[in-house]
Amino acid sequence: MLPELSLSLQFGKIQDADKHRDALKRHKVIRWIRNTLEVDGEITVRIVDAEEGQTLNREYRQKDYATNVLTFDYTQEPVTADLVLCAPVIAQEAKEQKKTLEAHYAHMIVHGTLHAQGWDHELDEDAEVMELRESEIMARLGFKNPY
Repeated sequence: MLPELSLSLQFGKIQDADKHRDALKRHKVIRWIRNTLEVDGEITVRIVDAEEGQTLNREYRQKDYATNVLTFDYTQEPVTADLVLCAPVIAQEAKEQKKTLEAHYAHMIVHGTLHAQGWDHELDEDAEVMELRESEIMARLGFKNPY
């Protein structure tokens, strides 16, 4: 049985909002996160523009650029976290990687949800284990290996 999830799905002021909303249907986002969670969770997923993404990355990670996903994890049991996804970065990466927007959002939400549970990829061996876990989850969700 899958863990319970309380989801807040938020969209900031982004260009091509309809395209991003279409790729992030609420029932799909819930399915992606619940299949990644190991315990119950309360997660906010916020879709932002490049300016907000860059500001958050600069303030919280001291990196002055917009990145694909930022995870703010607060507790791990139950999991409480905010996932911030930068719409233009996700769209550009999906295009470069020849993936659908939905597939790349699914991958970044799975990735961020793993981070919210303490998974890390700073060390090479941790990265390999995390990538394998992501690939397994994505396959279970019906997506191709994201790597």
